[in-house]
This record gives sequence, C-alpha cells and structure tokens, in this order.
Amino acid sequence: MDPERFPDEREEMLAVGMGAVYTGTTHRGVLRAADTDPGPLVERYFEPYARAMTDAVAGRLAATGRAIVIDVHSYPREALPYELHGAGPRPPVCLGTDAFHTPSGLREAALEAFAGCGETGLDSPFSGTYVPLDYYGREARVSALMVEIRRDTYMTEPGGPAGPGLEDLAGALAALVDAV
Repeated sequence: MDPERFPDEREEMLAVGMGAVYTGTTHRGVLRAADTDPGPLVERYFEPYARAMTDAVAGRLAATGRAIVIDVHSYPREALPYELHGAGPRPPVCLGTDAFHTPSGLREAALEAFAGCGETGLDSPFSGTYVPLDYYGREARVSALMVEIRRDTYMTEPGGPAGPGLEDLAGALAALVDAV
C-alpha cells in the first residue's frame, strides 16, 4: 500500500504493480494477484492517511493562509528493478517537484539548504510531490516538495548503521524547514 499514489488508473507505477495497492515488489516479484480488489486496502489505509493529510493542510491554511508539504524519502545507490526512470542521475539528494505546487522560492531554499550535502538534483531518479487530492492542482497556497536522499550518504546499505552523513542531512532538513 502506498498512500501517496493516486488511487485510480492515472498512476504510471501501476505498470510495475506499485500503484496505490501494490501487486508487485521492488524486485518485480508477485506480491498479490493483479486482479486483487484494492477496495478494502484503500479503505483501511489510503483513505485514513488522505483524510489526516487533508485535515493537516486545511489546519495550516486556516491558521497561516498557506501550507507546505515536505515529503522525505530515501533511495538506494543502485536502481531497483521496479524503477521506471532508474537510468537517470542518482545524486546524493534529489528534489521532486511539481509545476503547480513547487514555487521557485521553495526549490531554491531546498537547493541552498542541501548545498553542503553533495550534488542536489531535480526530478531524477524520482519526480513529483505529495499534495492531498482535495488541493492537488487547485490550491496554489499549498506548496510541496519531495526530498529523496540516497541511502549511502547517511548509512551503510542495504540496512546497516547510520554513518557520518546523517548529521549533515538532518541539519539540512532542519535548515529547509526553518527557511520556509
């Protein structure tokens, strides 16, 4: 289950079994039958997450007149078989953007915050942002940025201990939050 995917057929990740309800694994194995009814999982996981995020954004809009969603993920140094765009650049930090929801000031603040963490790229190997569907493409007061951090910059892959880069990355994330 990925509560940050589109819940319908618009999502290109459906091609590899990784839409809102996963039917495939990161290594392109079968997780569940392709004809699995997604309804129960969407109802149990996707909808509560979506409601909570929508409520959080609504709260920020009511309190401050704007909301900023900074969505943080990590990715491995080497592309996994499910990655549709895995052949592109894999910088230490990747910023996923959206033409409507990522204003230039937010993008520039992130580039500045991560300047000391090695190269920061845009939209490769992952692109896009998470915005609750009630606001997606409609409400310019909701800004969003996805921050993808390459795992080898802060830990021993595939799941080893944290390394010396962790403090720099945590500091960069804090600086970004402070800046926006």
